[in-house]
Amino acid sequence: MSASPYTPSPIDTSDVVLSDELLQLIEQSARNVHEKWAQGRINEGWTYGPERNDALKQHPCLVDYDSIPESEKEYDRNTAVETLKFILAKGWSIEKKPKE
Repeated sequence: MSASPYTPSPIDTSDVVLSDELLQLIEQSARNVHEKWAQGRINEGWTYGPERNDALKQHPCLVDYDSIPESEKEYDRNTAVETLKFILAKGWSIEKKPKE
């Protein structure tokens, strides 16, 4: 049985503009994306290693967010941006609760 090639079809978010308030969330969200990823890997038995080694479950990015390469931070930032844009594109709104 031959599989059809996979063709991704993400929601077009190119026309979604994030407000200045939401832009302030990007770095915090990116940091959390990394923390959740790292927590998941550690829970699966992965540890830090200088090079990725799937057989030994080692990964060089199992370090704090400030220590990962800028390219990895950009990946996490893009995930955060696209998640926020997706939510807005689907008609939802995001607002900060007032301080009590």
